[in-house]
Amino acid sequence: MSNIHPTAIVDPSAVIADSVTIGAYCTVGPDVVIGARTVLHNHVVIHSLTTIGEGNEFFPFTVIGADPQDMKFNGEHATCVIGNDNVIREHVTIHRGTANGGGVTRMGNQNLVMVAAHLAHDSVIGSEIVIANQVMIAGHVRVEDGASIGGGVGVHHFTTIGSCAFVGGLARIAKDVPPFMIVEGNPAEVRAINSIAMTRRGYPAEHIDAVKDAFKRLYRDNGAPMVEKLEQLRGDYPEVPAVLRLCDSLAATADGVHGRALENFRHDDKRAIATAASH
Repeated sequence: MSNIHPTAIVDPSAVIADSVTIGAYCTVGPDVVIGARTVLHNHVVIHSLTTIGEGNEFFPFTVIGADPQDMKFNGEHATCVIGNDNVIREHVTIHRGTANGGGVTRMGNQNLVMVAAHLAHDSVIGSEIVIANQVMIAGHVRVEDGASIGGGVGVHHFTTIGSCAFVGGLARIAKDVPPFMIVEGNPAEVRAINSIAMTRRGYPAEHIDAVKDAFKRLYRDNGAPMVEKLEQLRGDYPEVPAVLRLCDSLAATADGVHGRALENFRHDDKRAIATAASH
């Protein structure tokens, strides 16, 4: 049986699993689904049209599933979907999607979102990601599995932050961040590879060494154009998935607009969402 504090307000249409805990002064709106073992501490607001998986923990004053901050939003049906075992700290806001963006804001599993971060409409957040205090993620952003974003970072809409990337605190991210790379500064630049994240996620040492070689050839060596370097790397490391993924990411960014691959789908946002969800 759910443990719902008597001061909490829960809409009759909400579907609450038996083992959910809802603390004092929480509000759960219409068409909300909350999975087993999820905990809402005091003063949490789950607005509407939001599906939350199992084992999540929401700290005080989080606001989940509110209307998007998009001037084009006109009350259309749009949702927010959160997976399992996420920790959402105080004052985090996660807004629902928009019709222009596929209609859903989505988060995977085992993420940590720290105090006062904002995840805007139609963003797709993968799994095992750390988002530090006061990070501002704009609409239509994709953050891939295993990435980490430092405090106070601002992420431009339609930007992709690649798998196992690390973004240093206070960076302004206006272009895609390649997977496996450390990006810092303003303007943000690739500084090194994130070998720690790759090791933690089980990449073999020889694959990490291959990515180190790719970093050196792409960002330190002069000479050949980027397209030629990518072709050479694909030929030299045809059986190293991390190198191939890095090459594919850089090629997609180069084909994008203003250094953002997803800008190609700005007028076809449902396709962008499908692309993001598939990674």
